Amino acid sequence: MRIALGIEYDGTSFAGWQSQTHRNTVQDAIERGLSAVADRPVATVCAGRTDAGVHALMQVVHFDVDVLRPDSAWVRGTNANLPPAAAVVWARPVADDFHARYSALGRRYRYVLLNQPVRPALMHGKVGWHHLPLDVDAMRLAAAALVGEHDFSAFRSSECQAKSPVRTLRKFDISRQGEVIVFDLEANAFLHHMVRNLVGALVYVGNGRWAPGRVATVLTGRDRSKGAPTFDAAGLYFVGADYDARWSLPAAGRIMPPALSFPA
Repeated sequence: MRIALGIEYDGTSFAGWQSQTHRNTVQDAIERGLSAVADRPVATVCAGRTDAGVHALMQVVHFDVDVLRPDSAWVRGTNANLPPAAAVVWARPVADDFHARYSALGRRYRYVLLNQPVRPALMHGKVGWHHLPLDVDAMRLAAAALVGEHDFSAFRSSECQAKSPVRTLRKFDISRQGEVIVFDLEANAFLHHMVRNLVGALVYVGNGRWAPGRVATVLTGRDRSKGAPTFDAAGLYFVGADYDARWSLPAAGRIMPPALSFPA
């Protein structure tokens, strides 16, 4: 039987999603919790791997198991064996041809940036921060050139393992409410560090270090060394993956905490 799960987590205390030898990752924690319920080892596949410090509002995973458990057991039983920073939100049996990664039609990320002179304290680890005033209109102008199908080599990590750097960025919206700037991105898929590298470039535009047109120039140059530094992971949220309606999966994650509840 194949089961799909929706998971949310605070990435601050985790070394990213993917299993590692030290086992301090979200995948390791989830698999330990599921194995406790199944009473046997369970391996998971996720919709989108996240780096250390990156959060998820609705990570989707699937796993195969040969024991019967009610959906509530996969939720409550697993949560009873998880650290407080991660929780299973829902569980659904799915057809054997469902794949959390390959069945996804697209993925959505949000970056939350606090733009004020003083660093955050209560929101430490939950938002990015830049101390100089940022010009949102200039950042929007630069971001418009990134929408569409492009080779994003200039915005991928040197450690990226994707076979192709070509991605279709379907949406890149930037909004501001008070001292918080929110970047919303949708694409068919993302490269390693792609969102954080894009945000870093737009911050350079916003603070006047780059002209808006330089982002397009860096994009077409396909040279990562010409880009801005990778921005802090703290403000990055994997919002969720999109699937065909035939899978009957919940469409969205939970509402963000009030301090982060900005329009999607």
